[in-house]
Amino acid sequence: MFEHIKADIASVKARDPAARNAFEIILTYSGLHAVLAYRVSHWFYTHKLFTVARVISQTARFLTGIEIHPGAKIGKGFFIDHGMGVVIGETTEIGDNCLIYQGVTLGGTGKDKGKRHPTLGNNVMVGAGARVLGPIKIGNNVKVAAGAVVLEPVPDNCTCVGVPARIVKRNGKRVKSDCDLDQIHIPDPVAQELCKQLARIEKLEKQVKEMNKEEIKRIITNASTAKRANSDKN
Repeated sequence: MFEHIKADIASVKARDPAARNAFEIILTYSGLHAVLAYRVSHWFYTHKLFTVARVISQTARFLTGIEIHPGAKIGKGFFIDHGMGVVIGETTEIGDNCLIYQGVTLGGTGKDKGKRHPTLGNNVMVGAGARVLGPIKIGNNVKVAAGAVVLEPVPDNCTCVGVPARIVKRNGKRVKSDCDLDQIHIPDPVAQELCKQLARIEKLEKQVKEMNKEEIKRIITNASTAKRANSDKN
């Protein structure tokens, strides 16, 4: 437990440029306070002192605004940046050196029993306000964009965005979509749908123009034919 706590402090110092020293981190970082409380409550939980574990975790929730169930399994070097509103469910599993931001939920869908919460690999980053729901596996070195809702498994070395989330990068290379938009390197699903509709409208307009050209040609041909017929009669 103490090795994990030491790694947690080192992770904050390495990742947050505002962190000046370990003493300041221990005193002022609510995300670290929540993780430290989790480490203690998890020890009691694994020794079947469930009520003591829940009292510690709920006290930490009251003080920090971060709720981590003592039954969750979290690796070393875990960093919650800012942290307010984070919820981590009972059967969640998190690997080493993971980073999550404020408002993140690692929760369930309400449909599963037993293993109800997600499993995160090593070096996973989950952006502010994101939701990862259900007993799904998120691979190593995955980035989940802010506000994303992840409902399906994500393989290693991917970046996923959107609601519901979809993969936009794999192994450092962009995954091509039907509409190649770039909103600061993160596609906007609404803009993508608008682009599809605009492309469809443009196609239909082109078809209408072609039909109009054919109709005009037909009218001109019919008029010429009628004119010649009248000339022959005269």
